[in-house]
Amino acid sequence: MRNKFLFAMTIAAALFTSCGEDGTADIVINDNSVTNNTTNNTNGGGNTGNQGQTIELNGTYTTNLTLDAANTYTITGPTVIEDGATLTIPAGMVIKAAATGADVYLAVAQGGKIIAEGTSSQPIIFTSGANTPNSGDWGGLILLGKAPVNSVTGSATATSEIGNLPYGGSEADDNSGTLRYVRVEYSGGKASGQSENNGFSFYGVGNGTIVEYIQMFEGADDGIEFFGGTVNVSNLSVVNSQDDSIDWTEGYTGTITDAYVKHGVSHDKGIEADGYNTDVGNNSNPIYFSKPTVTNLTIVGLGSGTGNEAIRLRAGTQGIFSNVKLEGFAEGFDLDGDSGDNPTGAGVLSGDLNVNSVIFVDVTVNMKNDTGETFTEADFLTVDPNATGTDYATWGAGWTRS
Repeated sequence: MRNKFLFAMTIAAALFTSCGEDGTADIVINDNSVTNNTTNNTNGGGNTGNQGQTIELNGTYTTNLTLDAANTYTITGPTVIEDGATLTIPAGMVIKAAATGADVYLAVAQGGKIIAEGTSSQPIIFTSGANTPNSGDWGGLILLGKAPVNSVTGSATATSEIGNLPYGGSEADDNSGTLRYVRVEYSGGKASGQSENNGFSFYGVGNGTIVEYIQMFEGADDGIEFFGGTVNVSNLSVVNSQDDSIDWTEGYTGTITDAYVKHGVSHDKGIEADGYNTDVGNNSNPIYFSKPTVTNLTIVGLGSGTGNEAIRLRAGTQGIFSNVKLEGFAEGFDLDGDSGDNPTGAGVLSGDLNVNSVIFVDVTVNMKNDTGETFTEADFLTVDPNATGTDYATWGAGWTRS
């Protein structure tokens, strides 16, 4: 059977050569195994002529790759879609990842794109390949764009925690592709104490990117983290993240609309928000801080007796929250800062950090002020008994896990 397969591949290669240039060069990958080479010469249409194969994804892809629904794909190592290349994934596809931790991930580099358009009845799923999957089995999904970040100056680029890939720049409308009805499961593998994967990592991703209907389920680190950028995300779900469910830093200024967070037994905060990366510094000129707009947010904890907080706002972060429901926490909002480099409280006083409408259910302390500034709860938030949070029962039906 192996000899017949190699003979067929030789004939196919000859036929493609005789047809001349078609605009799609061979995909360059680091792993030159026979399994991986079946993805080469795809003519932009997946593994045409070799359906039913098991294909490994691993290495650097420099030209377009379209996955074929007839094949089975497994991510077996660092997998990077490079500048100028587009990865296209059909609806309903399940892509597995080798359960070896942080060294297994899919990254879309600056200038690369991913087109992953699932549907509510056919979501695209990235999951662990283990027979008994666990959080942290693999890295996760990483997008890197050219939108502004405040960890660098001007059009300079920063470097990602995982993969040491560049991100950031001056293109607010940068486009990294489309994620629609995409679920990431059992991710968050840790490379070290300082380098940790998330479910979805958005590094300097621009608002030309479409991100809607995404879920992280059972992750070892953060569910979704924004490292600067301007990307707008809607209909996002994080269930059972062992660290923070939604995290932003480095000057993130996009919108988050219709977000649902549910804590599992192991968890940290529903949202951890930083105005800049305190390990690096706020190096923008002029200086600015994270300031997303968050609309229709529900965070469900394990009860007010658990001693944790729903949302921590620190390092000068700003943000405008509307229609928020927080349920089952010792603290609703914990604000940290000072009168120097971390002016979180100043944002409250200026109106750049506030909550327009929120309802608290089984929450002991609505707001804790550790900013060094003096203001009242009413200066920061408006309790609204009619606030509903997001309608997760409707938009999350059929494609999410709980």
